[in-house]
Amino acid sequence: MADPHDDRPDTGSDAGQDRGPDAPFRAPHDNDNPIVQPRLEKLAALRAAGIDPYPYRFAASDTAAGLQSTHADLPAEATTNQRAVIAGRIRAMRNSGMFIDLHDTTGKIQVFSHKDNLNETERAKLKLLDIGDLIGVDGVVRRTKRGELTVDARGITILAKTLLPLPEKYHGMQDVEQRYRKRYLDLIMNEDSRETLRSRSRIVQAMRMVMVDRGYLEVETPMLHPILGGASAKPFVTHHNTLDMDLYLRVAPELYLKKLVVGGLSDRVFEINRCFRNEGISPRHNPEFTTLESYQAYADYTDIMELTEALLAAAARAATGGTAVSYAGNEIDFAGPYPRKSMVDLVREQTHVDFAETRSAEEARDKVRSLDLPLTGKENWGQCVELVFGETVEPKLIQPTHVIDFPREISPLAKAHRSDPRLTERFETYVNGWELANAFSELTDPQDQYERFLAQMQAREAGDDEAQMMDRDYVTALEYGLPPCGGLGVGIDRLCMLLTGSPSIRDVIAFPTLRAK
Repeated sequence: MADPHDDRPDTGSDAGQDRGPDAPFRAPHDNDNPIVQPRLEKLAALRAAGIDPYPYRFAASDTAAGLQSTHADLPAEATTNQRAVIAGRIRAMRNSGMFIDLHDTTGKIQVFSHKDNLNETERAKLKLLDIGDLIGVDGVVRRTKRGELTVDARGITILAKTLLPLPEKYHGMQDVEQRYRKRYLDLIMNEDSRETLRSRSRIVQAMRMVMVDRGYLEVETPMLHPILGGASAKPFVTHHNTLDMDLYLRVAPELYLKKLVVGGLSDRVFEINRCFRNEGISPRHNPEFTTLESYQAYADYTDIMELTEALLAAAARAATGGTAVSYAGNEIDFAGPYPRKSMVDLVREQTHVDFAETRSAEEARDKVRSLDLPLTGKENWGQCVELVFGETVEPKLIQPTHVIDFPREISPLAKAHRSDPRLTERFETYVNGWELANAFSELTDPQDQYERFLAQMQAREAGDDEAQMMDRDYVTALEYGLPPCGGLGVGIDRLCMLLTGSPSIRDVIAFPTLRAK
């Protein structure tokens, strides 16, 4: 999709890919490109003058924000004795480079380049600069008559001569797809995009600190799995040439993490990392996504509810300074405790259909039909409950809510409920109608686990390509003893959407997966 505010040829680093895999590659510095030619001439002039336009390093000692803070009280027309050394990107030039707006990752500062301060060699560089170039400046700090904090340049160092111009200043990058495809350009032009991804970093760090402070050990588990397991999902499949075997990009790290608990590495483990699911793309789904997954020995799902609340509240504070956020017109408060309501009860409250009273899968399917919801006719009791919940209840769970006690038939890794064998001790945390977290009292009985895997295999043979496979090594691990255990998975991407007010998951992922042009 073209940017309506950008009339330049598409000559970015991915332009060759955009034209198709068989198209000849056209380098962005082609001499016949009228956009590039004047910059190439300046590049040649720099080299002819013995100036390296792409040096190895530059020792900046100051930042724009640091200087603004240090000299916040400096009055107009005052000059300091402080020598500042800054580096950044030229975003505006006036009077043939006499005034430069220099932006670094912390903000903006003005640079004043005048013949009274610069010798002839330094002044000559000004003619070879363009908006977008990266430069270093050595100078003295002062405040202008108009109150602008300024560095009077004594020396200018070219750090990177740019060959392509930035998008037009006042319109920037408004085409959303172009922003995703050229994220580097989006970040240069849009402070909101930079702040969203910085907020994501703060969110992840805050969640990590909650886990570390509670005694969890951070670990890493394989991305390539010989057996599909840990969640019900469609996988990506790859092939290892040397081993001559197919491998699955992991859909969840669950089984490996629990093996670490079996082995006694720690009673509390967690991992923050990527998972991959070969499913649809939507504003809330990306094929690769980030989760925090954890396991705590000697805990059950009620303990994990409190942990979940602590994680979400800490993430909210890291992003916004408080626990309350506004999203899509709703005021949402992440401060706990959250309501705890069973899936069956929520369905009954919303539809007046009580699945607890049904005794067979066919009877449950009749209940679904009475609500005019679509069926394949093969759903079991648990899938019927899940279907009605998803259609009638889920979109209405705006405030953080723990939906507890899921059907056993849709929870192959969760421990059976203490009071109802058709249910499990599982909860999912919903916010804004979205699932953010999934947690269990973990199944620790190897015989029960084996039977659940067999049921999953039967479902897979019947055509359910999201069903899990038999993992005999995991069953063997359970035979050596997994202590009572509470597990948790939190979807970080969706959480970041809520906490940054982002309408699409692509906004909170630096490089989202996109359809090829």
